[in-house]
Amino acid sequence: MQPASPHYSFNTLQASLSGDLYFDDSSEHRAVRMAYATDASVYQELPIAVALPREEADLVKLVSFCRDTELPMIPRTAGTSLAGQVVGNGLVIDLSRYMNALLEVNKEEKWVRVQPGIERDVLNELLLPYGLFFGPETSTSNRAMIGGMIGNNSCGLHSMVWGATRDHVLEVKVILSNGEEAVVGALDAAGLESKLTKPGLEGDIYRAMHQLLGDEINQAAIKEGYPDQKVVRRNSGYALDALLDAEPYGGSASFNLCRLIAGSEGTLAMISEAKLNLLELPPTEKGLVCVHCSSLKESLLVNLVAIKHGCYASELVDDVILSFTKNHREQQKNRFFIEGDPAALLMIEFMEQEVEQMQAKAVAFIDELKSLQLGYAYPLLTGSSINKAWELRKAGLGLLRNIQGDAQPVNLIEDCAVAPEDLPHYIEDLQDLLRSMNLKASYYAHAGAGELHVEPLINLKSEEGRIQFRELLARTAAIVKKYKGSLSGEHGDGRLRGEFIPFMMGDRCYELCKETKKIFDPKQLFNPGKITDAPPMDAAFRMPAKPAATKVATHFNFDREGGILALAEKCSGSGDCRKTHRAGGTMCPSYMATRFEKDTTRARANVLRQFLTTDTSAKAFDHEEIHAAMDLCLSCKGCKAECPSSVDVSKLKAEFLQQYYELHGVPLKARLIGEFPALTALASKFPGVYNWSMKQGIFSKSLKKILHMSEHRELPALYKFTLKEWAGKRGTKEAKETGRRVYFFCDEFTNYNDVETGIKCIELLERLGYEVILPKHIESGRTHLSKGLVKRAKEIATKNVQLLEPILADEYPIIGLEPSAILSFRDEYLDLVPASLLEQAKKLAAKSFLVEEFLAKEAASGRIGPAQFHSDKKEIIVHGHCHQKALSSVSYVMEILSIPANYVATAVNSGCCGMAGSFGYDKEHYEVSMQIGELVLFPAVRKQSANTLIAASGTSCRHQIKDGTGRVAMHPVEILYDALVK
Repeated sequence: MQPASPHYSFNTLQASLSGDLYFDDSSEHRAVRMAYATDASVYQELPIAVALPREEADLVKLVSFCRDTELPMIPRTAGTSLAGQVVGNGLVIDLSRYMNALLEVNKEEKWVRVQPGIERDVLNELLLPYGLFFGPETSTSNRAMIGGMIGNNSCGLHSMVWGATRDHVLEVKVILSNGEEAVVGALDAAGLESKLTKPGLEGDIYRAMHQLLGDEINQAAIKEGYPDQKVVRRNSGYALDALLDAEPYGGSASFNLCRLIAGSEGTLAMISEAKLNLLELPPTEKGLVCVHCSSLKESLLVNLVAIKHGCYASELVDDVILSFTKNHREQQKNRFFIEGDPAALLMIEFMEQEVEQMQAKAVAFIDELKSLQLGYAYPLLTGSSINKAWELRKAGLGLLRNIQGDAQPVNLIEDCAVAPEDLPHYIEDLQDLLRSMNLKASYYAHAGAGELHVEPLINLKSEEGRIQFRELLARTAAIVKKYKGSLSGEHGDGRLRGEFIPFMMGDRCYELCKETKKIFDPKQLFNPGKITDAPPMDAAFRMPAKPAATKVATHFNFDREGGILALAEKCSGSGDCRKTHRAGGTMCPSYMATRFEKDTTRARANVLRQFLTTDTSAKAFDHEEIHAAMDLCLSCKGCKAECPSSVDVSKLKAEFLQQYYELHGVPLKARLIGEFPALTALASKFPGVYNWSMKQGIFSKSLKKILHMSEHRELPALYKFTLKEWAGKRGTKEAKETGRRVYFFCDEFTNYNDVETGIKCIELLERLGYEVILPKHIESGRTHLSKGLVKRAKEIATKNVQLLEPILADEYPIIGLEPSAILSFRDEYLDLVPASLLEQAKKLAAKSFLVEEFLAKEAASGRIGPAQFHSDKKEIIVHGHCHQKALSSVSYVMEILSIPANYVATAVNSGCCGMAGSFGYDKEHYEVSMQIGELVLFPAVRKQSANTLIAASGTSCRHQIKDGTGRVAMHPVEILYDALVK
């Protein structure tokens, strides 16, 4: 691993910064550097250091330091670049963690000042009260940050109407390559003259750029070499063509270097602030016509019709992407409008102030399609249904990573743009090229703007694939040039397409781009190797050629994923795990709290992947960097459901820990927590003594010290008897009249701690007419899985499947109270049991349900109804358990709490509570645990009246709510039990 060079005097730099700096060879610092070695491209380079500036003064110091040491700088925000823009071996400067504020809003003049690290969707949420919004909307809008959008000149779904980022950047405050600060904005003649006479680097830049653009030979070369003006998405090279529209050169626009900085990929200056133009909120009445087409060609003909009808967006999704939505837990619910099995969907959005106008436009469009015999189904979506459909479209890149095998979709020709009227012919030529090279591809995205994201499947682990990689881009470039299109529409040139600029624009234009870079950055320190002087596009791949297979035998079965390395490699880098708590969902709770790249699902997968591809020995997991990357993973399972590529880091973490323990031994703390059920069983013989001792200061403090447990937490108390003891003494009550029966899985938490909840659940079921039987079984294994004791969990899973096998053949379901326990039957058990028990494990998974799922199903069938409950009015807010959200749905809780006639349940969009089993008890994790709770859940609970009930299915969630707010949360079945007609 490349060490940080002492030449750079990082210790001195660190002492001067208010922000963070990672540069040494400690495991944490190396893990951070590895996390920043990749983006959403196919490239990888380990940075020498990573800086997280807190304020503008930090940026000035960092730029000055790099100037003095000639250390390259790589500016970065969300790091979702597809062309390798933020990959490099210099100093990565990540502005996303701290420099993410909205600074000023001017409602009258319709502009806003922001720091580069604010997310586009967060900005618009904050602007909503002003009736304004920032228009450009990338598919990554819930994590795409303004700094990155300026760097790439992002466009997005509605660019047909709202334009590109370049069109909305009014001013930028920058640090130039010599450390000077400057404000760049629109200039009239007097303003430009003032800049031209200014001393220093800023004046030099204006003088040199004015001379370059004023040269008639240069002007002619730019007009000839740059893409046709009809191509609305032009993002190759530096935007010299956009500057020629300024008054000094015969145009009508003001001279504004912002138009050049937008799309410059951080190669010209470091942005510290941006002033953005805002738009009034779009028309309120929206309709999305989802045209189902029998071929890709047909969809492109539909697109030409859509453009004529004044739509706001025209987006394509092909059958390859649609196929991966069928079995994706999060995207299945977004398929509600799909009819049959279309070869392509074209999603056309209309917006008007009146619903009648919107419907009229949509109907006129559909009528023309029918008259032209284009498409076979035309559902018109409105309201919240539109958002669900757009989510399906936005998931495209990540979903494609679910393709099995080494041939994977690659970002290569995904950003080529032509005039919309040329798109059908361009795609036809491209399909011919792909067929000639025996390559398959997926097609999606911005048909209305003349740009389809074409993702060919290429095996970059093979020499043949690497040859295809270069050849395909070279031959595609020739086709794009034929239509005078742009090799990059919105994703930029980066290190991927930079070396093809001379071919696309001509040598003269390329030399002008190089001269522009030199004018701004004489020492070539800002993000070198991007756009100009790019390295070979087939160098520095993130995966090695012909990688050797790892020799490590795993304890989990990874056959479904193609092996543990294949699961880690599924991460596309699209950064869905970097969304904030404002975006909703669970993934990734620790990142939501810390806003640190190291704490993302992406970073954990990538750090693990980097070692598994370089260390193929039996000690491939013996790296402290992996431990540092995995440390704040809460094993919430959010990534399994919400990551489009379904990168299950919970599974990866558990496997890593088990492998690590085998080399270093199991820590006492992990062993004690893993064996919680066995230890609790012993303590339950004397529950009074145990509970008394837990309240004694000396004993409690000593135990917490041994377990490295936070002093702010209290260990769960034992009930005076176990649930199994209670059930054994009272016996089983038969449901003679109904003949209905359920098997109750008495998990370890309900048996020892939440006994009252278990009793109420059983009595509720009996009162509703069900015989409840507790079958023979042992604990679930959840505590072992949470601490990476996979071998022991494997034994438990095997034993439980064997014990429960006698009841698998009948029709009665197995239900459970604790989501993390009962849902392990559906999840981990399938990858833990030996092959001889796999079929039995599948049957167990199929008949295992959360109690909420079971009750909701029974209510839907009419066997449970309002008449069985009182009619008092109750307000309830619901917090869902993470595993419940990932492997089931909180909707079942909402359904059963709505059975009593006057009960009103509202779900809190709260993500993870932050406790996550033992995670929140850890001394070193307590602060992050509470930060997670404070994001949404705690504030939501605190603002409720004393009469509002708090519902939470997870025992950890209920403890976290109590510790964080002082409120007592109830399991949903407790609420229903109390609502029974007495």
